[in-house]
Amino acid sequence: MIVLDASVLIAHLAGDDAHSASAFDILDTEEELAMHPVTLAEILVGPARVHREQDAIDAIFRLGVEELPWQADEPVTLARLRASAALRLPDCCVLAAALREKATLATFDTRLAAAAAAAGVPVAGSPPG
Repeated sequence: MIVLDASVLIAHLAGDDAHSASAFDILDTEEELAMHPVTLAEILVGPARVHREQDAIDAIFRLGVEELPWQADEPVTLARLRASAALRLPDCCVLAAALREKATLATFDTRLAAAAAAAGVPVAGSPPG
């Protein structure tokens, strides 16, 4: 399984992003693709500005991306990650999902990639550093 950060899906949906080709390579896989619910919300900010949320949702789910369920113990997990890592809460959500699913984390965010690598999570998309 590959847990996707918003940066990968935003790059893919934008089409003209500097990371669009890399995003396509990540998404063009036989592996399961998944995202945290907060990641979906993060992706929808831009489309919401122009009232195109449903178009973005449809495009994401056509890619076969699964929205992972929220876990009952997740608030504590997220608080611990946020307290120990220099990450924003949405990035903590992605990292927590990858840890829970024992999955690869795909991101173009170098800070998130470095935190994932430090936690022993395989990273696709952006080398840590």
